[in-house]
Amino acid sequence: MSTETDLLDFARGPALEAALIIMVFGIFWRLVGVLALRRPRDLSEPRVRHAWLGGVKTIFTRMWPRREFRPRILHWEAVSYLFHFGLAVVILGLVPHILLIRDITGLSWPGLPTGVITFAAGVSLISLLALLAHRATHPVLRQISNFDDYFSWLLVFTPLLTGLMAYYHLGGRYEDLLALHMLSAELLLAWLPFSKLAHTVLFAFSRGVTGTIYSRRGAQT
Repeated sequence: MSTETDLLDFARGPALEAALIIMVFGIFWRLVGVLALRRPRDLSEPRVRHAWLGGVKTIFTRMWPRREFRPRILHWEAVSYLFHFGLAVVILGLVPHILLIRDITGLSWPGLPTGVITFAAGVSLISLLALLAHRATHPVLRQISNFDDYFSWLLVFTPLLTGLMAYYHLGGRYEDLLALHMLSAELLLAWLPFSKLAHTVLFAFSRGVTGTIYSRRGAQT
């Protein structure tokens, strides 16, 4: 058996299983940590009857910047949404990805045309490069950025790039490129729960809790 086949089999088997186990248990650990946090009892009189509705509202209203900040950040917000939308199309629309999800969860749906997938991947890659340049040149963002920000960027960028390279057979044998694509994606899955990428799951909880607290006090969120 060739080294290329060994690497691809490793990526399809033990590496994938290990990455999924780490991701699932890591997310579970983070959720337990968030939900088990002890908070001081709020003894103030509630200003609304159902404060949790304010929490649900906040989950959605915080998906777009407030009017006061839009002139300065709206274009970068749009670039960020382009990246996220393109990434979602690639993950959920590519037939091999759908087949993998079906094997793991039993869920399945029709795939999108390959041209749509490659276009979405290209848009995401360009958006990521633009966001990286913005982070590296903006004086405030540059100061508050750390290893997590840049390493997470790399781990999101690499599977998109290697996926396109494998599809177009650029830079090496298809089996090698596919193995690199899968291994980079699996490293991303394993890293996700322990990084800022955990906002993929935690954003709803953090926004919901914040919105509920402020709604109880009568504040607009």
